[in-house]
Amino acid sequence: MKDIRILLIEDHKLIRVGIKTLFEEAEGYTVVGEAENGKTAVILASELNPDIILLDLGLPDMSGIKVIEQIQEREISSKIIVLSSSLNEEDIEKCMSLGIYAYVIKDINTDMLLQIVKAVNDGAMWFDSKIVPFLRNGNERIIRQKPLKRSVFKEQHFNLTQREYEVLKLIVDGKSNNDIANELCISEHTAKAHVCNIIQKLVVDDRTQAAVKALKEGIVN
Repeated sequence: MKDIRILLIEDHKLIRVGIKTLFEEAEGYTVVGEAENGKTAVILASELNPDIILLDLGLPDMSGIKVIEQIQEREISSKIIVLSSSLNEEDIEKCMSLGIYAYVIKDINTDMLLQIVKAVNDGAMWFDSKIVPFLRNGNERIIRQKPLKRSVFKEQHFNLTQREYEVLKLIVDGKSNNDIANELCISEHTAKAHVCNIIQKLVVDDRTQAAVKALKEGIVN
């Protein structure tokens, strides 16, 4: 199996070297290019067409969001992962509306970052749990939804039961297992079981990813 080819865009040299070392020491990853500013990033993305672009938003010459826009204008097929310390709602909203595959906060642990890059390369999406409030409070503006008729729901969305669908809607609303139990008049144990079933059926890692997928694909609106 070929290595995942990564373009690393980060203006802080110490951070950039640390991330590059992480991928160089891990099996299955190759950093094919590095950029410390937006202009170089767009050029390298065009020349290298990497599998993954790992992008910091705070670049010296232009914003990371502008970089994403210019990369998309060139119809580069790379999957973009934003790696940022920003929890600015406007940044998050714009990045997600541009169709990035992941938004990762920089305090992520190294093993998780490796897993996220692999998952995104395989076609998954991943969003840090810290940005879930923004998904709850304004998802109709942030995520492009694909409307889904309820009549075809079961056929297209992993055979969720009606009860699991109700639980999924509460997950999207940010409810805890205890909240779900109280809302639906069921035990917390039963609520937890429903959440586990939903995660399994939607083929995601956790409730955050279930909420994102539900919004992104129009399962819940």
